[in-house]
Amino acid sequence: MPTPPSDDSHLRKRTPSEKPPSSRNAPATPTTPAQSPSHGVPNPSTRTSKLLVALISLALTSYFAYNKLGNIVQPSSPSEPYALCSREGAHIYTLDAKNPRVQCLVVNGSKFMSSGSLDQVLSHWHETTPGQPHVRFLKPGQIVVPGLSDSHAHVLEYGATKQMPLEGTKSIAETVGRVRAYIEADPDILEDKTKYVEGWGWDHTKWLLEEWPTYNALEADPIVAGRPVVLQSKDGHALWVSLTVLQAMEPLPDEVEGGVIVRDSFGKPTGVFLDNAQDLVIRPEPTYKQLQKRFAATVKDAHSLGLTAVHDAGFNPMSLEFFRREAQSSTLPIRVYGMKYFDETAAYWGDSFDKIIRAGNNRLSVRSVKIFADGALRSGGAALYEPYTDNPETRGFMRIAPEMLNEVIPKFMKDGWQVNVHAIGDRANGVVLDAFEAALAKANVTALRPRLEHAQILAQRDMARFGDLGVIASVQPTHAISDMWFAEDRLGPERVKGLYAFRSIIDHGARITLGSDFPVEDMNPLAGFYAAITRVSPDGTSPHGPGGWFPEQRMTREEALKGMTLDPAYASFTEDILGSITPGKFADFVVLSQDIMTIPASDVLSTRVVATVMDGKPVYGAI
Repeated sequence: MPTPPSDDSHLRKRTPSEKPPSSRNAPATPTTPAQSPSHGVPNPSTRTSKLLVALISLALTSYFAYNKLGNIVQPSSPSEPYALCSREGAHIYTLDAKNPRVQCLVVNGSKFMSSGSLDQVLSHWHETTPGQPHVRFLKPGQIVVPGLSDSHAHVLEYGATKQMPLEGTKSIAETVGRVRAYIEADPDILEDKTKYVEGWGWDHTKWLLEEWPTYNALEADPIVAGRPVVLQSKDGHALWVSLTVLQAMEPLPDEVEGGVIVRDSFGKPTGVFLDNAQDLVIRPEPTYKQLQKRFAATVKDAHSLGLTAVHDAGFNPMSLEFFRREAQSSTLPIRVYGMKYFDETAAYWGDSFDKIIRAGNNRLSVRSVKIFADGALRSGGAALYEPYTDNPETRGFMRIAPEMLNEVIPKFMKDGWQVNVHAIGDRANGVVLDAFEAALAKANVTALRPRLEHAQILAQRDMARFGDLGVIASVQPTHAISDMWFAEDRLGPERVKGLYAFRSIIDHGARITLGSDFPVEDMNPLAGFYAAITRVSPDGTSPHGPGGWFPEQRMTREEALKGMTLDPAYASFTEDILGSITPGKFADFVVLSQDIMTIPASDVLSTRVVATVMDGKPVYGAI
């Protein structure tokens, strides 16, 4: 996915500012004085003493009834060993098959030490740890889940979208208006027409008149005209540029393999470039400080939404070097599993590039390759077996020749790389599964764990092959509720049934891992959880009514939570250290304001992240 710019600043982990309550020993019970022989009623001091005894007794009884850990004290900081417990029962979802729901978890250093009931935690503590156990309690209604992961995201690109977001516009004119407002708000850009103007998020499928924009719309605005403007589409598969940029790119080739230069009826470029043709667009590379600011902006939002790990779906040389440098200079503030971008025009590097595995305190790995098979459904670039229903002149296109896939996939697997292929159309998915099937014939699939990124449109005959081959389907539920509004027009009533068919994929024995594709969709993992279990938009609607769009393809809540925790860990070879609240694994977990596993589905999106914890320490909120 292409990359725009931003600014600068370093991250700092937030530490809890709460002051622990002081603990005091309960006073001894006072002795009741004798009544005065000269009076028939107790004197005031006697009455006061009795009242004090009663109050203390009631307080102690309530305390011990409410807290079986009795003499547990509050830790002064999360760096000390501590327990986190629910007073309401087993409200910690561990994703550990041996102990799926517990009342307490215990953290020692950066790892989970134990989990279980109050009695079990206390007993284990005294067997293994000197001193009194420290405890923190969840507030009523709160739950704990393992740290959440996004299996398909674009980290630096998300930070870049904060510069000039274009999502949500209803027309070309409104989009140009946002560009103008951005320019006018920045005196440096306003006064210097040579400075590049970059933005992200326009979506022609959401405009009242669905059409590709042109450079003419940018030139028609007197403030925007004459400037180098590069605007990335929401799905990352199209760039819209100004006349200044277009002229700097001349001469343009007649065609681009795996891409499209959009032209008018006279054959002249209009300023829109699809998929591989985006590589032709000239724009400045961001500075290291700009990349740091992008990263900081992404991590800040990620932590606030409960994300502790992200799979970055396409490290180009610039982003790869950035993350390597960050991991060497300090501990990354979030776990990053990077996919190294494959450029079919460059020399094969699978046998010469050293993989990065759990570097920087287990925060950075680069052991997978990202290959693009086709384009996107929204832009009409997804490769289909049959022509598009709303554009019969095209079946989309492959961004890479099948022969190339059959050549490089076995090579990468032989050299120990996980192969992750972007495939959206049914033809692209079929071609990639063919290549996987041939390459895996004599290979250990558990050691290689190949992934189909998106796996959006599947022919019936290909669904069964996921489970048979052991291929991981890396899917994005929020894409389903975004695309459902135009999908049938584009694919027709029968073919659309194979789009985002999550239940069918699971029922055929495949493993699913969930992501958002942010910034293409909302980063919030609970938005993905909601979409997976409801298949309706946030307002409760769908083309098929409030029951959901093809509701038979819904996932269960348990599958959805696993798809954001343990499944991403497996998909990134980290299930031994991440993905569940299991003794010995890193203490990454999230405290949520309400129980997403039991509340009405319509309430899921109102759930707040109370705290995000990595290696046992809060990076957002407090515990």
